[in-house]
Amino acid sequence: MDKLRIVKSIVVFMLILVVIIVPVSKNQFKKIEIPSPSSKEFVFKEIKPNEEMKVAIPTHGGLEDQINSVLKDARLQGTTTSISIRRAADGKILYTNLGDTRVHPASLMKLFTGVAALETLGLEHTFKTELYTDGKIKDGELQGNLYLKGLGDPTLTKDDLIMFTTELKEKGIQTVAGNLFGDDTWYDDDRLSQDLNWSDEPYYSGAQVSALTLSPNDDFDAGTVIVDVYPAAKSGEAGTIRMVPENSYVKIVNKTKTVAQNGTSYIKASRMHGSNTVIVSGTVPLGLKQNRSWASVWEPTNYTMNVFKHVLDEQGIEFTNVTQVGTGTVPSGATLLATKQSIPLKKLLTPFMKLSNNGHGEVLVKEIGRVSSGEGSWSKGLGGMNQTLADIGIDMNTMLLRDGSGMSHKTLVTANEVTNLLYIAGTKSWYEDFVNSLPVAGKEERFVGGTLRYRMNGTAAEGKVKAKTGTLNGVTSLAGYAETKDGETLLFSAIINNHLDDTAYGLLDEIAMIIANYKREK
Repeated sequence: MDKLRIVKSIVVFMLILVVIIVPVSKNQFKKIEIPSPSSKEFVFKEIKPNEEMKVAIPTHGGLEDQINSVLKDARLQGTTTSISIRRAADGKILYTNLGDTRVHPASLMKLFTGVAALETLGLEHTFKTELYTDGKIKDGELQGNLYLKGLGDPTLTKDDLIMFTTELKEKGIQTVAGNLFGDDTWYDDDRLSQDLNWSDEPYYSGAQVSALTLSPNDDFDAGTVIVDVYPAAKSGEAGTIRMVPENSYVKIVNKTKTVAQNGTSYIKASRMHGSNTVIVSGTVPLGLKQNRSWASVWEPTNYTMNVFKHVLDEQGIEFTNVTQVGTGTVPSGATLLATKQSIPLKKLLTPFMKLSNNGHGEVLVKEIGRVSSGEGSWSKGLGGMNQTLADIGIDMNTMLLRDGSGMSHKTLVTANEVTNLLYIAGTKSWYEDFVNSLPVAGKEERFVGGTLRYRMNGTAAEGKVKAKTGTLNGVTSLAGYAETKDGETLLFSAIINNHLDDTAYGLLDEIAMIIANYKREK
């Protein structure tokens, strides 16, 4: 009997374990791939949809009832959720929840920066980079210094530096008896916005701002370097690292490891504060083409000049003496040798908005300051933005703007003023360029869908919602234009502050889908 009781006890105990453990292992211990802060996915939250992420959209009741149903979600307990919906036709508010409450917008701030830039600078505004000399050309030798002067261009790439070198050759220059200087005095020398967190500074999302800077590719992440990691020939060996563009300014510490083909691809490129030493760590599987990350650089002006010197060497222009490569101001009377002009603002809006490029936001603030007051600083730029936005009808007494990108945790806006901004934008001559720069829900082409390319796919909102996304720790936001089932355009802004669940952005998608499914009662 004792043995029978023991056997029965064991069976009951095992059944209890099955009841307890199986649900836990199914629902709680899921493998979650967390992107590195040096990858684009870290900021964009580019999560492809799966069955578990599909949301049940309320279908009964009017617009107000359906959105109120979303607000009952447990993920919003303890949060501040500010929502505003207007008609595009006349600006009438159709729905609001805490619409006049000040909240942190995250990258919705870029909507304000973009509008202020369009009003102040204009659609056709461009940035320039100029090459000067204070010397003379004699028998193929430039006898004097070269000066690369930056006027804020965030789209300068290595290809442009090659173009400058080609123009020197066309002028007959084969050697240079002088130094190589970079002039970044178009803006002030404050490199980081006032509220940027120290933990963001090593990554591309917190890159330093300079009037003379360099982008590694056509995403135009100025002031950054791309770090590509390739697997070694054997598992257990360190990966191979290549920088784009190649340079001797950034020093790489390789702590990567090649793992089996079915292993995890996770690379983090983190620059040590105050230096240009980038520690690259993580794993790269055999058979992987590459793992790409970005790191910001310390002092972009010197970085640009380092790459330019490499380009001159590669293209066969020799410096006859020991050459100083650094910073210096173009002297009066210097001769202009070549000029590079950026794409116009109307085209720059695309990577700025669709890829949520923080650096562009801060450059635009400084450029607004330079154009409106003659000083390329955050102080003058933000002052110019405030005045411009007030002039077009935004109530700046309800808000506090602290940067141009939305990285600040001190910037404050209201949902009602965000939709007011969108309404006013609809009355402007530049409206089409503005709205087309916004990410389009569910469109997976990168420069169409942008940060919304993996969101709302296969729903009524796909292709019908054009909106700016925003993400900070504890903040998620979405604002833009949505076409309803009636073909009517509604303006919406939804901002969640103080959430503790990173899936809360899905509730913003629900709201956008409700609007896209909305049909006005006859």
